[in-house]
Amino acid sequence: MSLRLNLATGWLVWCLASGSVWAQVTPARVYHPLRAPIAMSVMLPEDAVGQPMLDLYAGASDRPTASEPVAPGEADLGVLFPSLRQPAEPKVHFVQLRVGDRKVGAPVVLQPMIPPARAALDERQPRLPRVVWPASRQPKRVFSGWRAYVSQDVVLETDAGKVTLRLRPDAAPNTAWTFRTLVADGFYDGLTFHRTVATGPVAGEPFLVQAGDPSGAGEGGPGFEVPLENSPLKHDYGVVSLARQPREVNSGGSQFFIALSRREAAALDGQYAAFGEVTSGMDVVLKIARAPVESGSSERPLKPVRIVTARLVDAAPMGEGEPAQRMEQGER
Repeated sequence: MSLRLNLATGWLVWCLASGSVWAQVTPARVYHPLRAPIAMSVMLPEDAVGQPMLDLYAGASDRPTASEPVAPGEADLGVLFPSLRQPAEPKVHFVQLRVGDRKVGAPVVLQPMIPPARAALDERQPRLPRVVWPASRQPKRVFSGWRAYVSQDVVLETDAGKVTLRLRPDAAPNTAWTFRTLVADGFYDGLTFHRTVATGPVAGEPFLVQAGDPSGAGEGGPGFEVPLENSPLKHDYGVVSLARQPREVNSGGSQFFIALSRREAAALDGQYAAFGEVTSGMDVVLKIARAPVESGSSERPLKPVRIVTARLVDAAPMGEGEPAQRMEQGER
């Protein structure tokens, strides 16, 4: 039996199974302003053998950029890793607890608090306006500290089966944070995949499935908008991205889509904020995409698949999770 409380001030975790404490590094709170301690709690497994270490990863790197020994209890990442105090290039980092050669628990995400880049719309081609990032619109990159939280995946339990998404805060940190917050607060429970495009306009391959609208009609959202992020994550098979209005760059909210073909979705790169990828359940996603649509409609499912519940589960240690699913021969 386990009890896990997601508190506004951080993570408080107990594991009562076998009478042992659940081991991991967790932030003492979410926000760590500049010059404040970047406080972590370190809990080791009872069977720990070897030197406990904290490994620091920069961005999507698969190798740590720094490692420091740590003891059970409280730790200040700003003392262990002085570069975090005033990083030369503020970017998302991950902190992983390791005991000897064994990685323990989910990593902690460290997101720098900096003003996001600002997009604009180039409408010189009115039929196909493109997102641009003018240098004249970009704010000064003032670093104000860190947002810290335990890395988690999203599990969508649907009428058609289970789909697991790995979030990519290294690619679109604010979008990933908004999505996981909506999941944690139950926003997606009971919503449907209201849009499916089984035949794309480029190569005739499956294009995408879309969900996250409480109205079910494709126009609804959470009551706020998310500024578009310039995500480097390519829109490939199984990549999750935030939907928006075509002529409003900062109109994203809760609606998301899952790409089903690189050839169909490549044109979306840099135009939409890709923030995650499917690690299991693409067979379910393809089933959703191939469901019959309403008469006279090419995108509205006749019986939309429902998200019974969406929940967060702790991510695997760095480098140990399931890989992103990619297209297999015969899936087109």
